[in-house]
Amino acid sequence: EEKVYIATQGPIVSTVADFWRMVWQEHTPIIVMITNIEEMNEKCTEYWPEEQVAYDGVEITVQKVIHTEDYRLRLISLKSGTEERGLKHYWFTSWPDQKTPDRAPPLLHLVREVEEAAQQEGPHCAPIIVHCSAGIGRTGCFIATSICCQQLRQEGVVDILKTTCQLRQDRGGMIQTCEQYQFVHHVMSLYEKQLSHQSPE
Repeated sequence: EEKVYIATQGPIVSTVADFWRMVWQEHTPIIVMITNIEEMNEKCTEYWPEEQVAYDGVEITVQKVIHTEDYRLRLISLKSGTEERGLKHYWFTSWPDQKTPDRAPPLLHLVREVEEAAQQEGPHCAPIIVHCSAGIGRTGCFIATSICCQQLRQEGVVDILKTTCQLRQDRGGMIQTCEQYQFVHHVMSLYEKQLSHQSPE
């Protein structure tokens, strides 16, 4: 399959312009951010503007901010010359530092929201950017969950180990800890129950 996700480190002050250049270059319609601005000395700067900013000729304007219990959604417009694009920025705030979440539903809900947003982009959706701070732990959990949810719906079975190994071939260290790996299993167990309840008897 074509490139579906770009897993990356959280932008720091010196890489913000490079980050937005990548967003424009890749035609990215969705960004998923799973980190706080600064935690345990692993920094991710607030790389979006309050209202408007420009990098390398690309004008970035925050049109609207939607607050939910577990994430904030920013609707952003990107403009360069006469070309204008829309971007959805999901900032997931329900993942505690140095731990895995206590509950699976918020991550599952975010995965479904992002899937639906990607489907609205049409069959040839450009890559979705996913980042935490280092771009491997939480990022790996989100991408693995998204892939496994799709696999479970389409095939009725899921192979979390195989998915994790494939992700690690593409980017070393994806899903960093045993706790994160267990959490993906927990999320998928919940999703399987949801699917079985939706299925007609």
